[in-house]
This record gives sequence, C-alpha cells and structure tokens, in this order.
Amino acid sequence: MEAAIILVFVMGYLAITLEHSLKIDKLIPALVMMAISWALIALGIDSFPQWFDSAGHALMENFGLLAHEDKMHLMEETLLHHLGKTSEILVFLLGAMTIVEIIDYFDGFSTIKDFIKTKKKSKILWIFAILAFILSAIIDNLTATIVLISILQKIVKDRDVRIWYAGLIIIAANAGGAWSPIGDVTTTMLWIGKKVSTGHLVGYLLLPSFLCMAVPTLIASFLPAFQGNLDFEETQEKKKSKFSGKMLYLGLGAIIFVPIFKVVTHLPPYVGMMLSLGVVAVFAEIYSSSKFSMTELNDEESDLNAHHSPVHSSLSKIELPSILFFLGILMAVAALESLGILFNFAGSLQDNMPMLGTELHEQGRTGVSDLVVLLLGIGSAVIDNVPLVAASLGMFSEPMDNELWHFIAYSAGTGGSMLIIGSAAGVVAMGMEKIDFFWYLKKIAWLAFVGFIVGAIAFMFTRTLF
Repeated sequence: MEAAIILVFVMGYLAITLEHSLKIDKLIPALVMMAISWALIALGIDSFPQWFDSAGHALMENFGLLAHEDKMHLMEETLLHHLGKTSEILVFLLGAMTIVEIIDYFDGFSTIKDFIKTKKKSKILWIFAILAFILSAIIDNLTATIVLISILQKIVKDRDVRIWYAGLIIIAANAGGAWSPIGDVTTTMLWIGKKVSTGHLVGYLLLPSFLCMAVPTLIASFLPAFQGNLDFEETQEKKKSKFSGKMLYLGLGAIIFVPIFKVVTHLPPYVGMMLSLGVVAVFAEIYSSSKFSMTELNDEESDLNAHHSPVHSSLSKIELPSILFFLGILMAVAALESLGILFNFAGSLQDNMPMLGTELHEQGRTGVSDLVVLLLGIGSAVIDNVPLVAASLGMFSEPMDNELWHFIAYSAGTGGSMLIIGSAAGVVAMGMEKIDFFWYLKKIAWLAFVGFIVGAIAFMFTRTLF
C-alpha cells in the first residue's frame, strides 16, 4: 500500500510540473493526489508497520500492536492536526492577499510609479530590482512581481526590452521574499511551523538574499539590453482615489505589524493578520464613499463603485486556485509524513550525502549536508518549492532556528529563479508578459544561478555569526 501511495504522489507531482503541457491547472492533481493518498491510508491502515507522530516529531512505538479502531482514531487525529497546521498558512495567505487587493482597489500602488524620475535603462533596472527586493519582503514575492510588472508595462512600451526587466524582477522578488517571514509562501510555512524566528531569519539571510539580488543586477546592468536610455512618454495619470497613498502605507504597515504582534502575544501569525485585515477594512469602508473621482467616471460607474464594499470586491479577486493548490500539496505531503516515509528518506539522505560544511565539523556540530539543501534549491527550480519545503518539514527534526531551516528558506526561496516555472513570481511574470521558457533559460537562468551560488556562499559565512 505504501508503494501505491508513493506512486500516486509521483504521478501527481509530474502532473503539477507538466501543467503547461497537459493544460490542466496544477490545483487539480494536487487535490486529487491528496484525497487518494488519505483514502489509501484509511483503507490500508492495518498494513502499515509504522506511524509518524507529527506532534512529537518521532516514529510511534508499537503502532503495529494497536487495534483497528485505535489506528483509525489515530489517523483521524493526525489528519485533523495537519489540516489545522495547513489552515494556519491558508488563512494567513487569505488575509495578506485581501489587504493587497484592498490597496489595489484604491490604486495605492500607483504611488510607487512616482519614484521613477530617470530614463537611463541601468538606473531603472536598479530601481525596479531594489523595489522588488523590498516590496516582496513586505507583501510577498508573487504580489510584488504583479505590481511591478504592471507598473513596468506603463513605463516600458517595447516588450523586447520589458521582458529583460521582468526577468531581473523575478530574481529580485524571490531574493527579497527569502529573508522575510511573510515574503514567500515557503518562508511563511517555516515561520508558522516554528522552524525559524523573525530575528534569526533576518540575521541569517538578509546579506545572502541581498547579494543574490545585487550580483545578477550588477552583471545585467553591463549587458547590451540595459545600455542607453528608454524612449517613453511621461504621462501624468490621475489616480483613481485621493486616498491611494494613505491606503498603500496603511496596508503595508498593517502587514509589517503581523510579526511584531506574534512576538508580543506569542499567538499564531494568522491571528495578527486577521487583526490587520480588520483595521485596513475599516478604513477602506470609510474611504470608499469618496474613492472615485467624479470627473473621470460617468454617473452610473460612480454610483456603482460608491456603494460596493471594497472588502467584498477585494475578496472576489483572491487567487483561490493558489489557496486550494497549497491545501492539496501540503496535505498530500502530510500523508507521506504520517507513514514515516519522509522521515526514513531524510535518514538515508543524511547517511549517504557528504558533509560539505566543514565549519560544522570544526565546531563539533552535526547536521544535514549543505549539498542536500543546495540540491533542494536547484530542485525547486524544476519542481515547485512549496512541496519541497513541506517535505523538508517532515524529513528533518532539527530544532527551531537551527541553521538548516534558514538555509532551506534561502535555497527554496531563491533557487526557483533559475527557471521561469520554478517560482510563483516566475509563473505570473510568464503569464503577464508571455515570456518564452527557453528565452528565459538562455538569457536569465545563468544570472539567477550566479546570484544563488554567491548568496549560498555568503550564508555559509553569516551562519557562523550565530
């Protein structure tokens, strides 16, 4: 039965990676393999020799001696445990996405466009790279990519030039998301799973992540694509709302408040996110009646938007397919974890892979091979980094703030930049700009790889400081 569950997982995984070839949304195989995996566990519960206690993070003793009813009860408790942990992540993401959509409802991100005062291609590249690095740490890398490419489309009219900028935005956004607990789904998973803390995450990864962004940007600024000036007309577009700036700063401030709330109250992050969403929603409702300029919209549109709740409008734009995908993939990985498959796989990895981090030996510490984590980062470019990190949560048992978790956060967060389908930021940029897979592989992948390796080397230095 274990072989059947592994086969279902592998087939589902392949369907997810071949999403564009099969023309089937990746949420479908994720949900199907989750449901089938748990169904097979329920049907074959008596045939499994071991069971992994997720709460205690260890294999249970004498599982095979339990009665059928006891095993079913244990399975239901385990399923509920994983659903609870997964729901923490999903509710957190829903809150963050809604706040970002509320900001966009008031056209708040148009304020960022005002920062760009130059026509020099290399300077504009640095502006967008730094904005992507900072914004992705606050509003997550996926949203930052959407926002910045939307602004880019208004500034750079030549698509052949624009896709170069988009490629570097992907690298910068993924690098920025790695050092923030709310910057990337995988980092959020590790943070909510109590594997990393905000202070240590920033301390370990800020410098490596910055170098992962800065080195490729520096190299790219000397490439022919970023030489000379951009030919664009500066148009003064009137913002939809006079509250756009206020909602931008309020929304970003509310999201930044979440880690502070967690440190002070020790409550799960999704509680703080719901509080932030509530506060932002109050101001959104207050401002909504005078949101639109009556000189720009006709009477019918003005009346419609004035009476339509900005919160309802924002919730209707949430990427629910992404939320359901995370549900499916995380619960499918949880099935493998519950059977102890990932735990055993982790043990074999640690036994067979050489220790590359010599400082570990010198300091008398033991841990997972650096090569394993680097391969995980490279693997996240080929596969999706969410299931890889979800798997690592079940594979490794190191305590909170162990350097392993921070290295995983870096590798999984930035490694996906090496292929355009390797990260959510890359996939959304591919869709918005119709970027060709092989063009990205030829022009951008090597820059991402250089940044990834430089950042990894920097991490091996920063981890010795803690």
